[in-house]
Amino acid sequence: MYDMETRKHALALLAQGFSQNSVSKQTGISRAAIRAWLSRIEPSPRIQGHTECSRCAPAPVPPDDFANYSYLLGLYLGDGCISGHPRGLGHHLRIVCADAWPGLIEECRRAIAALHPTSAVYLVQRQGCVVVTSYSRHWPCWFPQHGPGKKHHRPITLHHWQQEVIDQNPWDLIRGLIHSDGCRIINWTSRLVQGERRRYEYPRYFFTNLSADILGLFTSTLDQVGVEWKRTNGKNVSVARRASVALMDAHVGPKY
Repeated sequence: MYDMETRKHALALLAQGFSQNSVSKQTGISRAAIRAWLSRIEPSPRIQGHTECSRCAPAPVPPDDFANYSYLLGLYLGDGCISGHPRGLGHHLRIVCADAWPGLIEECRRAIAALHPTSAVYLVQRQGCVVVTSYSRHWPCWFPQHGPGKKHHRPITLHHWQQEVIDQNPWDLIRGLIHSDGCRIINWTSRLVQGERRRYEYPRYFFTNLSADILGLFTSTLDQVGVEWKRTNGKNVSVARRASVALMDAHVGPKY
């Protein structure tokens, strides 16, 4: 009754977490047909292409694109999560991006697509934000920091292969972390000059996270690239020295 494109569309909605009843109402496809597609033995068109994974292969290898992986790792550690599919078929990677930064949303989508070109990437609108979502059986292979509960309630440590990737692309990790839990702001102060009070503005970067491990990863990577930083209030890292801000501007820049 239904062509292949209709079937793919319905399975994609299911992969995003919509119920069978909701998909049936949205598409007009009978629930019996949807149940039949899910119960078939052969993999559905949505899941084909995910039977191979270079991380869980007999001889695991790192990703081909170090830059995109490092950037996406930073986004995941800041504003990302991995959740299991309700029917146990795989996992959703979700990165939350504020509506105010359309460029960031596009960069996130592009990085996911580059890392997993066979996985579709969906933009799910929520109030004030967009959830960039992709489905795969193997997201936990690429982000082994995945686990139950909030990140700051569990240890976050990098695997040896992840550290090697970051060592070669430190700025991409820093960009991902700043784009998720950081910002570039303009501070100001005033000084009395020849009897006249003048206002001076200067940029600085902030990064805020509740996980001591993620903060440590951020600051150690800043040390690697020669950026001076200060820790404030336990959960904040500030970059304010002119030379270090110039380095950050050259490699990170403000969100857009």
